[in-house]
Amino acid sequence: MRILVTAGPTYEDIDDVRFIGNRSSGRMGFEVARAARSRGWDVTLITGPVNLETPPGVRRINVRSAREMFDACRRTFPQADAVVMTAAVADYTPAKKLTGKRKKSKRSWTLRLVPTPDILAWMGSHKRQGQLLVGFALEAGGVAGGKAEALRKLKAKNLDMIVLNGPESFNSEAATFSVLDASERWTDIGRKTKRSLAAWLAKKLEAEKSHR
Repeated sequence: MRILVTAGPTYEDIDDVRFIGNRSSGRMGFEVARAARSRGWDVTLITGPVNLETPPGVRRINVRSAREMFDACRRTFPQADAVVMTAAVADYTPAKKLTGKRKKSKRSWTLRLVPTPDILAWMGSHKRQGQLLVGFALEAGGVAGGKAEALRKLKAKNLDMIVLNGPESFNSEAATFSVLDASERWTDIGRKTKRSLAAWLAKKLEAEKSHR
């Protein structure tokens, strides 16, 4: 079984010094890659800038921006039997990157942002029969308040499963998770370590794949 996993943040450059980013550590994606590899799968891990060691036996592709992650995913996606998108991809990027370092002044400055490619939606629209696609939804309301938005994303992006969690997940080894499948059934996982959730998810994907 061949699996593609994305992890970490993306950095959207404002100039040669500054960027727009987020607090994703990448730990969730790396744990999914580790769990999948432990089951003997062929694992490709596409990751934004993180300070984590590659799990043994995992093929790693480093990217920086949302556009770079999109390009790497488009090259790898067709060969994957399953995809787990844990990456916290930036929703917006500067319309134009400035050269050098913009100097500070007393004047206000407006930065124009444009949307980045929706990688998960693209995958959902290009998914082949039998290919499993799993997304992650980090909502401000967490598991309690984010279920409606997770359901919307599941349907809009043609996902087989979506994992819901909250901001507590950032830079943490554990969080509270709930999982929604394509039949719109919720499985409330509760508070688990990311390693435990990754093991549960890998087992679930293997079972789903065997039924197809």
